Amino acid sequence: MTSKLRVAVVHDWLTGMRGGEAVLESLLALYPHADLFTLLHNQGSVSKFVEERKIRTSFIDRLPFKSRKYRNYLPFFPTAIETFSFRGYDLVISSSHCVAKGVIVPPGTPHICFVHSPMRYVWDMTQDYFPYEFEDGSPGSLFNRFVFPFFANYLRMWDSASAHRVDRYIANSSFVAERIRKYYGRSAGVVHPPCIEEIPRSLPKERSDFYLIVSALVPYKRVDLAIDAFRNLNRKLIIVGDGPDLKRLKSMAGPEIEFHGKVSREEIDRLYSQARALVFPGIEDFGIVPVEAQAKGCPVIAYGRGGALETVTEKTGVFFHEQSPESLKAAVLECEKRRFLPENFRKNVGRFTNDIFLSKMSAEIKKLLRA
Repeated sequence: MTSKLRVAVVHDWLTGMRGGEAVLESLLALYPHADLFTLLHNQGSVSKFVEERKIRTSFIDRLPFKSRKYRNYLPFFPTAIETFSFRGYDLVISSSHCVAKGVIVPPGTPHICFVHSPMRYVWDMTQDYFPYEFEDGSPGSLFNRFVFPFFANYLRMWDSASAHRVDRYIANSSFVAERIRKYYGRSAGVVHPPCIEEIPRSLPKERSDFYLIVSALVPYKRVDLAIDAFRNLNRKLIIVGDGPDLKRLKSMAGPEIEFHGKVSREEIDRLYSQARALVFPGIEDFGIVPVEAQAKGCPVIAYGRGGALETVTEKTGVFFHEQSPESLKAAVLECEKRRFLPENFRKNVGRFTNDIFLSKMSAEIKKLLRA
């Protein structure tokens, strides 16, 4: 099947290796000769496996300051994604968390879309991404309050109108499948993204005395909630990651909270292997970080909504059910009472291997092509 079809793979943008790019790598592995289309490509920002592909970019890639300020061109993304031509292709696969699902394909060309999320910043999480005001009552930026709402209205209309262009939706979680139903009026299959290469054979037994957050430092991740909780818990919290919310979060933190910034993959794995638990306080569509942590035998303390309900079990972590410091503190204390068994971690993360992802996506694509 893979050698006879002319396949196009579409991804929103190539600016770094995150969860979406891990999915992209696996999709490209299914079709080694596929052409890759994307709004923009910062050369050297993704893996060699992706960089070696024939990559076609849009006019966004030629605009000034696109390497760092590409999000400022968000209002132009719908037009840019519609400029690609897919004449002569037998199959189009889009990997979408923004506008990739809105490509226009010729009649008779099947289009399957793996959805990481409908555009959260224009649907149900606008206040989280572009806060009108913060939890402490401080106002958001002038752009957030007076400019972005107009763009968001236009993008919602385009996102809804272009939803019918996809023949088959695949969501990365049941949580996202429900959002696809709500905002696009379409049903979606569910295939969890690849998080690990293989089931770990052995797991670390000794844990240290610190808790861990691995996250981009942006408002919707709710790292501020964890800082509020740990200030009064007398527990050490290490925060790995960077982002625009760093200054505000540092101003909230006490001496028991350490910011380590961006660290290497090896350092993240070391912290997973030693941390008493991973703290996951936000609502994620799926969330690869909790799976990575469990693959190192690290329990997860997660807010009980969103993708965490599909990646964490009562045998591998503890849920808290209100986004409040008090609820999170109670979950931390409950976690310290629990005994977590290595076999439960191995069993749980075994659902998220690359081989399983490839098998399920291949089956979905075959089903679409037969239809």
